[in-house]
Amino acid sequence: GMMAIADVIWGWPILILTSFVAVYMTVRLRFFQFRHFGLIMKETFGKIFDKGSGEGNINPFKAACTALASTLGVGNIAGVSVAIATGGPGAVFWMWFIAMLGLIVKFSEVTLAVAYREKDPDTGEWHGGFPWFVKNGLGKKWKWLSLIWTVTLGLGMMVGPAVQSNAIAQSLSGSFGISPLYIGIAVAVLMGLVLVGGLKSLSNFANAVVPFMAIIYIAVSVVVMIVNASAIPAAFAMIFHDAFTGTAASGGFLGSSVMLGIRWGLARGIFSNEAGTGTAPLVHSSAAVNHPVKQGLWGVFEVFFDTIVVCTMTAMVVMTSGLWNTGLSGAALTTAGFSTAFGSVAAGAVFISVIITFFAFTTCVVNVYYGGICLNSLGLEGAWIKIYYAIGCAWAIVGAIGAAKTLWSSFDFFYGTCVVCNLIVVFLLSGKVKILVDDYK
Repeated sequence: GMMAIADVIWGWPILILTSFVAVYMTVRLRFFQFRHFGLIMKETFGKIFDKGSGEGNINPFKAACTALASTLGVGNIAGVSVAIATGGPGAVFWMWFIAMLGLIVKFSEVTLAVAYREKDPDTGEWHGGFPWFVKNGLGKKWKWLSLIWTVTLGLGMMVGPAVQSNAIAQSLSGSFGISPLYIGIAVAVLMGLVLVGGLKSLSNFANAVVPFMAIIYIAVSVVVMIVNASAIPAAFAMIFHDAFTGTAASGGFLGSSVMLGIRWGLARGIFSNEAGTGTAPLVHSSAAVNHPVKQGLWGVFEVFFDTIVVCTMTAMVVMTSGLWNTGLSGAALTTAGFSTAFGSVAAGAVFISVIITFFAFTTCVVNVYYGGICLNSLGLEGAWIKIYYAIGCAWAIVGAIGAAKTLWSSFDFFYGTCVVCNLIVVFLLSGKVKILVDDYK
């Protein structure tokens, strides 16, 4: 049922749709993300400590950290390894490929979210994203599409914590022998504590945790790459070569066609950086900026950092350790990769389980917050959102002790539906993005 549909949606339809919208936007905006890459980095990474200007609730970097809290998840650590173990090293090339396209998609959706955002008269919070750019950009006759997106994303984000906390429970119980039930309860309680304070406490939490966890992961990955430095040139050569030839079977690796490499590289790439899903604009629209494009640039930074930087670290650790074709997959493969440099599997396992815990926990919290904004767009306030938060937290307990397979496929199904809706609207509003970019220039 749902699993079959999820597989179909996440196969060619989404990949073709994402690629089409991305290429169309890239040409229409005259290769903006490549021609102005230096400017984009200067305006984002170069302004991390900027308070922002214009109306909004949080500074631009905090908004980006909150969005990154969601995108930096298990996908960056285990997902990349699954892609390599199933699609071969060529999958890494296709992951980079979709990220390069995803840069402009994320830019467009964030820019539109800020352009059409509204201030909530009761709370004073700014809200933007899919429901608002449909309402203010496309008008009443498209309300049905907005409802589909909002309801499916709300459902997807409700079960989202189950998927993430399953990964936390598996890795922590494996490394430290703690019971999955207790892990689930701890995740649920901690999520509740962060969510209770709303956007302010969530963005402060993300601002503290995200840079810290990302820097540690990158630093340790670089150490592993230095230890295995001699294998780096061959790893890159294989990634570029296999992307167009497929990979022969070797060791525990079953072999893969070019198509399989593309399928896994693209799916894991989109899944990791969330470009085109319409999730990140929900938080970027709260940023204090005086021009929509300014926050759109942070969208470019976010995809670049998530996929080109963090996912590449995982890929390099796995490839240079020489273990990618041993038949291991997912978190176990990533753990083995780090273990080669640590000298012990136990040390690698402890490192990966701690990293997965941080990456997955931040994703849980932000996912549930996104769901709350969906409710807000439907006119459900206060108590309704608190109830939704409670259900989201409860799903973390279910996930910790539950079956990951079924959860993943239902999550994939909801998420896939959102991508399709969102890409159609970004395409329809592409003219507005162009006007905004010309105005910004």
